[in-house]
Amino acid sequence: MNRKRRANHHHYWTKNYRNIVAKLNRAHQHINDLQQDLLNKFCHFLVTTYDVICIEDLNVNGMKMSKKMAKGVQRSLFRRFRTTITYMAAWAGKTVIVADRWFPSTQRCSRCGYVKTKESYGGKMTLAGDAIHHDHDTYRCYACEAVMNRDENAVENLRQYAAGLPPKTGKPSR
Repeated sequence: MNRKRRANHHHYWTKNYRNIVAKLNRAHQHINDLQQDLLNKFCHFLVTTYDVICIEDLNVNGMKMSKKMAKGVQRSLFRRFRTTITYMAAWAGKTVIVADRWFPSTQRCSRCGYVKTKESYGGKMTLAGDAIHHDHDTYRCYACEAVMNRDENAVENLRQYAAGLPPKTGKPSR
C-alpha cells in the first residue's frame, strides 16, 4: 500500500490500491478469527476441566512501555483472554479468581513463603534472572535454598492464592 501511495500520491484511491486494502483487511480478519477460535477452545478446555481458575491481573500498559516486551505484549491477547474466561466460567457456574496485580507470584517461594525484594541478597527476579545467577527459568530461594522452575513456582503460588491459604512467612536464614 505504501508503494502504491508513493507511486501515485495524489490519487492513491485507484482500483489496484482498493484491491490491496481489501486483501490486507481480509488477512487481518483471518488472523483475528484464528486467534478468537484458539482462545475460545483454550478457555472452553479450562472451564470444563477446572472448577476454580486463578489468573493474574497484569499491568499490561506498563509492560507495553518496556522495549523488550512491547511487541510480544501487543500481539498477546491478555484482555480478550480474561474477558472470555470470565464469561465462559460465569456461564458454566465456575469460579474465576483474579490475583492482585501486586501479588509476588514469581518473587515468592512456594515452599517457605520467602519473598525476594530489591534489598534481599540476590535482588528481585527480572527477565534476566536474579543478580547472582542470571538464569531466567530457575527460581532459587535464599531462605530454604530450594531450586525450582520459575513458572512452576509461580503456578504453585497462584494455586495457594486461589485456595485461600495464608501466605507462609519465611525469614532468610543467613
